[in-house]
Order: sequence, then structure tokens, then C-alpha cells
Amino acid sequence: MGMQIGIVGKPNVGKTTFFNAATSAHAEMASYPFTTIDANKGVMYVRIPCPCREFNVTCNPHNSECRDGIRYVPIEAIDVAGLVPKAHEGRGLGNKFLDDLRQASCLIHVVDVSGSTDEEGQMCDVGAHDPEKDVKFLEEEIDYWIQGIISKDWETISRRCKLEGKKISKALAEKLTGLGIKEGDIHAAIRNAGLEEDDATKWSDDDLFRLSSHIRKAGKPILLALNKCDKAPDEMVKKMMGEYAIPTSAEAELALSRAAEHGLISYKPGDSSFTILDKNMDEKHLKALEYIKTHVMEKYGGTGIQKCIDKAVFEMLDLIAVYPVEDEHHLTDKKGNVLPDVFLLPRGSTAVDLAYKVHTDLGEGFIRAIDARTQRIIGADHELKNGDIIRIISK
Repeated sequence: MGMQIGIVGKPNVGKTTFFNAATSAHAEMASYPFTTIDANKGVMYVRIPCPCREFNVTCNPHNSECRDGIRYVPIEAIDVAGLVPKAHEGRGLGNKFLDDLRQASCLIHVVDVSGSTDEEGQMCDVGAHDPEKDVKFLEEEIDYWIQGIISKDWETISRRCKLEGKKISKALAEKLTGLGIKEGDIHAAIRNAGLEEDDATKWSDDDLFRLSSHIRKAGKPILLALNKCDKAPDEMVKKMMGEYAIPTSAEAELALSRAAEHGLISYKPGDSSFTILDKNMDEKHLKALEYIKTHVMEKYGGTGIQKCIDKAVFEMLDLIAVYPVEDEHHLTDKKGNVLPDVFLLPRGSTAVDLAYKVHTDLGEGFIRAIDARTQRIIGADHELKNGDIIRIISK
């Protein structure tokens, strides 16, 4: 799968519930700090329209799932140990937390928008804690962590770059290679931090911290899941809303997915409503579903969990979904399976990139490709679009 989304946040904000709701894995859930000691890994699914409806065919998905014309494509998720202040100094499970984050391409920060958990993750009254502080605190912890990595042997590295005329962005990319941060991200961060790349020996500690903050924004973008939105004061949800902030109720999503599993309701992840199927349901379940309907679904247009995943994948990571086939007329592989696979690729990927993603041999023997929608022949450097169906012809 390659891409990995980290689910982060302090203890007791509903982070593990979010992870379970997003992955339908059943990691241990409880209301005390450090329930999640080892990073749980699971598979989340991003939601896209399946071309089976457009072409009026019945698909046989192999590496994904199609439900009522919606294709759910897997992406790896990692639920990281709860973070407490001064984690970058090794407090709590700080070092483990930061280590688990290394491979994450972007982060979903689960914030208790109801303000009912203090900065240490202990329960408190609704509104007693300001959730905006949690956002700032998590960002700063990651910034300090990146600064710590950069600062090691800084004088030697910056001096050597100056003497040898080597780009400091290249040296920093080598230092941060384990974090999956690219040289282009670092180059942009240096520019955005207003620093001169020619002579990094003049950069102060404050400059390095500012640079670390810009590197984090470029290399580890963060989406806010404003969790427990049904319990939060409306003004707080409104205040924190933004392009990369989504009201969520992980508890509601988990309750709905389990009710759907048991045949009590009809519901798919990402739906904005649900239908009750079991008319003889007991009063307790009916009441809980009524609460979810009015306080979550009608108010926010859904539980927000799927929205977070989709936004992280298609907007923050800027990926596209492409369907490779071996017969462009019947949309099948060589065994006759219809639309069997779908791959997530970075926007800007070409036909030959898709060939390599499917199999190295296909990439190396690439001759040409065919766009199944237009039946046109396309070359190796043809840029793919989201939802493309492509046949690759290779030696």
C-alpha cells in the first residue's frame, strides 16, 4: 500500500475509537491514558465512485471492495500512542510516539472539540479545556522533534555545505530521509521560512525552529478530526472549522457500522443517513440511533470519519485512483474479472508510472497504453486523471 496515514492525539479524545471506526479493527478501547501502547496498524478505505455503474457492468474487485457502486480502496493507517506535553523530551511514550510517526505521509489529529479532556488526557467537564491548545501543542511537539533531528551536528553540516558549495536542502533531506520528507519539501520550507540557502551557518536556533515548522507543514500535513462534535458547544465547533478541520463522531460511526453488521440498519461508511431495517429493535437501541440521527447525521451530514479519510487521501496527499485492465473493451483482466484492481497514485503520475505500480516488468517493457473510455492510444508520459481505466501494452 505504501502510503500510511497516522492517527494522532492525546489520550482519551476518542483516537482509538476513530481508528476502530475507520478500520473496523477492534483495537482495545478504554478511558484511561496509554491504552494504546504499541502502534496499532490497520486498513482504512477511501471512497470513490466505481466505474461499474457508468459502464453498466458487474465488477469483481480484487484489491478493493465495491458496495452499491461505491469503490472502497485500502490505505494503511497507524494509530499512534497518546501524546502528552514534552513528548519530544521523552516524557510519557514520547519517543515511541514520534518514532511511530516517521513513515506517516500525513496525520489525522483527533481533537476533543467538546473540551472534556485536559492537556494530560484526563477527563474534565465539557468546555473546561480549550481544544485549540491541543492543536498548537501537537504541532509544536512535532516541530521540536524535527528541530532536534536537524540540530544534531548542525555546525559541522552547515559549514561543510558552505565550503563545498553543497545545497543545504540536500543535506537536510539526507538527515530527514527516515521521515519520508522530500528535498523539494525542504527547499520550499527554507523559502517559506524566509531563510537564505547560500549560508546556513548564519541560521539561529529560532531560524531552525521556524524552518522545522515549515518542514512539518510540507512533509507531515495535518487534518483535524473535531471529535465528540455532538457533545461540543456549537460555537467551539464553528470556531475550529476550516478547510482541513472536519466535525466527527467516532462513537456514532462505530455504533452505526456495528448495527449495520448485525443487520439492524442499512448504512455504508460515508453515508449521510441510515435506514432502520429491524422494526422490532429494543427501546435502548432505537433511542441511541435516534440520538445519532438528530445530533450527528442531520446536524453535520454524517459522522465525518469517511470524510476525514477521503480528504486526507485526495486533497492533502493529492492522490488519484486509476483502474488497470487487460481488455479495454470488456474492462477485464486476463481471467475475465471486471475492473479487478484500482491503484492510488500521486497526481501527475503517467501511464508508465501506472505500469511500474502494477509490475516492474510491465514498466520496463512498456510499449503504449490505451484509455478505455476514449479507446485512444496514449504514450508513456501521458498524465493520468482520477478514475481513468487504462490498458497497458508491454513487451
